Amino acid sequence: MSEPSPAVVLDAERQKKAKEYARISRRLLLLDLLLGGAYLVVWVATGWNVALRGWVDSITSSPFLAVPIYAFAFGAPYLLIDLPLAYYSGFVLPHRYGQSTQTFPHWISDQIKGLAISAVLGVLLLETVYWLLRTAPDLWWLYAAVVMLFFTVVLSILAPILIAPLFYKFTPLEDEDLSQRLLALAKRAGTRVRGVYRFDMSTRTRSANAAVMGLGATRRIVLGDTLLDEFTPDEIETVLAHELAHLVHRDMVWLIAVNSLLTLVSFWVAHLILRWSVGIFGLREIADVAGLPILGLTLGAIGLIAMPLGNAFSRWRERLADRYALEATRKPAAFTDAMTRLANQNLGEADPERWVVILFYSHPPIAERIAMAQTFAASQSQM
Repeated sequence: MSEPSPAVVLDAERQKKAKEYARISRRLLLLDLLLGGAYLVVWVATGWNVALRGWVDSITSSPFLAVPIYAFAFGAPYLLIDLPLAYYSGFVLPHRYGQSTQTFPHWISDQIKGLAISAVLGVLLLETVYWLLRTAPDLWWLYAAVVMLFFTVVLSILAPILIAPLFYKFTPLEDEDLSQRLLALAKRAGTRVRGVYRFDMSTRTRSANAAVMGLGATRRIVLGDTLLDEFTPDEIETVLAHELAHLVHRDMVWLIAVNSLLTLVSFWVAHLILRWSVGIFGLREIADVAGLPILGLTLGAIGLIAMPLGNAFSRWRERLADRYALEATRKPAAFTDAMTRLANQNLGEADPERWVVILFYSHPPIAERIAMAQTFAASQSQM
């Protein structure tokens, strides 16, 4: 009952390519992390961070202008250095393995839009952090963590309205039967949504995905056209049930709480490092803009150390969501087929090595998720 139908089985050739793709992607990620870390270390070790501060001081005496000027002068060279790696990992490699459908101009357009959004949000956050450093040097780390919590919630609400439409075109789902079916599933889950939408994933990728986006009045169900075109209604229902489970289990609240705790600890450690750096690495005070590379290095290191723990937490919540999807739909065969299609279509490695899962996976491997569905089906047949 739970075995994939003859038309939906793991493609051995695709799995071979998936392992190659995953291995190369991990190496590129490691290279990117090493490059970013080395860039930060060089700036601090050579004293370039202090020299740049002197140059900024010669331009303006305003601390509010100093922050974006310093950030741009510090960050622009790295963007140029990292550009070949970003191009290869984000454009060349996905095309080589048949996952990307983007044209080069389209990819460039997305990079520019993403950079513009990151720059605006980044400057806003940096200005806030450095204002707190100047006005509350002893407790800035606590206030900054609160600001980040507020920022995360606001961004979750506004992203479906302001950011996502910059990259994708969203249109109401025309399949009324499927739409009502998914809305009924959301109602049974106690979740109010503003509608079901289709978006054009196929303009960028062959991968399939679905999500419940937004909070409160902005919450909506979104389905990639690549999912709608390749998956059956039963399979789509199980995929969406998994996404709804995150709302039923309040995983957004859990995620925000865990990330807020990590942010609090990260800023507190950064506070200690910045205080120690005053007079050692040429910083005049804790709010010295020359401490930006030190701040980035500290937060980045803590993020890397915490990543396996964060992934373990995420895999736990994802397993609970899978269990909910099976219990809510009672369609383990459809769930199994959906997972199999995702592995084939998204070029996902079904059974990666254990160390890879621990370090990099925020979701259980596909093989584990299929095994859960098979166990659920077996328990159903015995009832």
